[in-house]
Amino acid sequence: MLDGSHVSKGDQTRALALSTIAFTVCFAVWTIFSIIGVAIKKELGLTESEFGLLVATPILTGSLTRLILGVWTEKYGGKIVFSLQMILTGLATWALTLADSYIMYLIAALGIGLAGGSFIIGVAYVSRWYGPGKQGTALGIFGAGNVGAAVTKFLAPFVMVAYGWQGVAQVWAAGIALMGVIFFILAKDDPMLVERRKTGVKAPSLREQFAPLKNLQVWRFSLYYFFVFGAFVALALWMPHYLIDVYGVDVKTAGMSAAAFSLSASLFRAYGGHLSDRFGARSVMYWTFGFSLIFLFMLSYPPTDYVIQGKDGPIHFTTEMSRWPFVVTLFCLGFFMSLGKAAVYKHIPVYYPKHVGAVGGLVGMIGGLGGFILPIMFGALLDLTGIYTSCFALLFVLVAIALGWMHMSIRQMERAAHGKTLDELPGLPEMQPIHIPGKTVMTTHTLDDWRPEDKAFWDEKGRKIARRNLWLSIPALLLAFSVWMVWSMVVARLPAIGFDFTPGQLFWLAALPGLSGATLRIFYSFMVPIFGGRLWTTLSTASLLLPAIGIGYAVQNPETPYLIFMTLALLCGLGGGNFASSMANIAYFFPKAEKGNALALNAGLGNLGVSVMQFLVPIVITMGVFGAMGGAPVQLADGGELWMQNAGFVWVPFIIIATIAAWLGMNDIADAKASFRDQAVIFTRFHNWIMCILYTGTFGSFIGYSAGFPLLTKLMFPEVNALQYVFLGPLVGALSRAATGWVSDKFGGGRVTFWTFAGMIIAVFGVITFLPSDGVSGSFMGFFACFMALFMLTGIGNASTFQMIPAIMGREIPRLMPNLDAASSRKQAERESAAIIAFTSAIAAYGAFFIPKAYGTSIAMTGAPFMALWGFLIFYAICLVLTWFYYTRPGGVLHDLERGRLPAAPAQA
Repeated sequence: MLDGSHVSKGDQTRALALSTIAFTVCFAVWTIFSIIGVAIKKELGLTESEFGLLVATPILTGSLTRLILGVWTEKYGGKIVFSLQMILTGLATWALTLADSYIMYLIAALGIGLAGGSFIIGVAYVSRWYGPGKQGTALGIFGAGNVGAAVTKFLAPFVMVAYGWQGVAQVWAAGIALMGVIFFILAKDDPMLVERRKTGVKAPSLREQFAPLKNLQVWRFSLYYFFVFGAFVALALWMPHYLIDVYGVDVKTAGMSAAAFSLSASLFRAYGGHLSDRFGARSVMYWTFGFSLIFLFMLSYPPTDYVIQGKDGPIHFTTEMSRWPFVVTLFCLGFFMSLGKAAVYKHIPVYYPKHVGAVGGLVGMIGGLGGFILPIMFGALLDLTGIYTSCFALLFVLVAIALGWMHMSIRQMERAAHGKTLDELPGLPEMQPIHIPGKTVMTTHTLDDWRPEDKAFWDEKGRKIARRNLWLSIPALLLAFSVWMVWSMVVARLPAIGFDFTPGQLFWLAALPGLSGATLRIFYSFMVPIFGGRLWTTLSTASLLLPAIGIGYAVQNPETPYLIFMTLALLCGLGGGNFASSMANIAYFFPKAEKGNALALNAGLGNLGVSVMQFLVPIVITMGVFGAMGGAPVQLADGGELWMQNAGFVWVPFIIIATIAAWLGMNDIADAKASFRDQAVIFTRFHNWIMCILYTGTFGSFIGYSAGFPLLTKLMFPEVNALQYVFLGPLVGALSRAATGWVSDKFGGGRVTFWTFAGMIIAVFGVITFLPSDGVSGSFMGFFACFMALFMLTGIGNASTFQMIPAIMGREIPRLMPNLDAASSRKQAERESAAIIAFTSAIAAYGAFFIPKAYGTSIAMTGAPFMALWGFLIFYAICLVLTWFYYTRPGGVLHDLERGRLPAAPAQA
């Protein structure tokens, strides 16, 4: 394979520049029907299906000819093939103006489709000028010629208004024919063709070039390209028509709006090539498919009118994406599709360096066929269902299939790659660190050798890797807590922006994220060993976009039904579920001596998300942070303005950044892999259930008080602007957890937990004392100080209870499973400890539901929250007794260990 070292920089630049300009011109002609097709449809009175066939016909020719054009380029060289293809396309485009019937238009459209074949000519030509290390970037720059679609949408409407659609066809025909002549004069034959002519070596036969097409992998790449390129072409053709019909805009506005999508789906292809060279094409494809799923879900949800039978009669509610959010979402979709286009063609020269024309031609042909088939399917679906967004629903299903196939194929390849098989894999950037003969580690993200208890290993490289994963996990968890608890602030302001909900309904909204978050934690507890910490952290963080965006839209309409708010409140629980998987993941990385502090930092700074949310939301809802894109403010009775939607929208950019960082920077641990059955053994462990109770007393209190504190303060002390102070409680709780993990590592989690519960009993009694009752106004300062003490104690207890779990299992596993050797006993203890940490966090998270609900029930029954608070005090007394009886008394599981009388893990002795 040519490495590009003996080719001059000037020749490389000349080949790339000429090819990119030529491809831009070709693409502008290839998508000409996206603009002139609207006028032709009106002129001929075409149906939706007939219009879809017309605009898709050039795509058919451009797709089918790619295979043979790629082969001819391999044989005759890109200079002659590219030039002839452009001149012939120019003649066909001019002939379009002479057509006088629908059939003649279709025939001319077939000729125009030759412009689409230019892509594979350019790929085969450009790839011969660059070595493997630069091919991704070079092909990405060349592929950015897709911007020709945007050129057509920007300029063609103005030419059509002035000279009619025939004028557009004539100008575009002259332009592409002239470019063909220029290319023939200025371009040079590629160095591989020149070398072949010098040596007299024959061009590869058709049989040799087509040989790789029997590989299933080639067809998998073709499916990827069917979406990233085929759907791009289909949407580029379909969007002007869609915008005119759905939003009622004129052809110029539709063309300009659709051009935003074409622009993002084209220009960033060069960046996609750079990312593929640097981080690997596989990673880029994961991002393409993952984010495309999110954006297509948003786009596929049709405008809907809801009628809900309320107590006062029917409630009418409408959901609809307006034009500007539609254009922005489409622009974001185009960005990731452009990255994917570059990533697909990064694979081909690496896997098939001697068959770029044939393999690239087939992949390009299948992708181009997507541009032909999909518009027809769009039209057919629209005729069949009458729903405009059905086109996006179809693409959503397509992406889900492609992502699933890709992920399963990669996992299968990784499992099969050992020794010689591994050494035969191509040197993609993501594989370069492992391309040493005889080395059998498959990916740099999976840690096959992980021994944190080995001091030499830990000091040499273990600590650095563990800390990187910890500091990437913390911001993701912080955002999860922010989204999980955002209702605690939103709910308090709903009455002010026109939502007429009762106090009971408001407490339900504050409590539902806790209910769903706790329930999801049960499932999330077992996900890390099944999917790997890196993938699961990425997916779970990205899922936060759903409630964040949903909140932003729902609060803008005072007629939004209570049922919709309940649904969004439940979706906020996605953030709550993340804690279980995050803690289980981090538990695997650190040795026992540092595990308590690491878990405390991850959980404590993650818990800080509650305080960050309660501090940030009151600020951002008072200003138009996102301008017109964020929606209009609500006018308050006092003349002020409130942008309540910002409570959701403000997290979106941070979630995207955290998701990308998790995928690029985190690791999986091979030893941490386990099935659900392997982990389910914890349900038979007695101490798992005891620790569920104790952790509910600490973390359940923290998250429950965080959810209910703002509303309780507002109801009990209405004269106080509670929203100015409530963020301090979660702040104190989060910081105390992060700062006191070392205390439990030093003195023992059992002893710290015991005294924590004793302090919590006193603090709750203080809250009861300072609340208003029997006509006495109470003391806000005393109430606030006792709650701050409660938050601080919950943070200390959160850290200490999690420190207890590895210590308990380190003592219990050798007793319960005496036949295991030292290494196996240690691994079993670590696996069960991680599972118990995650599961106890799931059970404890129900505190976020029960504490606000207990407040609401107590107030509804007695008019005050005292009954709920006395119940909390009794529960803490039970936790105190359990801690003493099972762990800290003489003879308890941790009594001797925490006093230095036993080694931490006998199984390792």
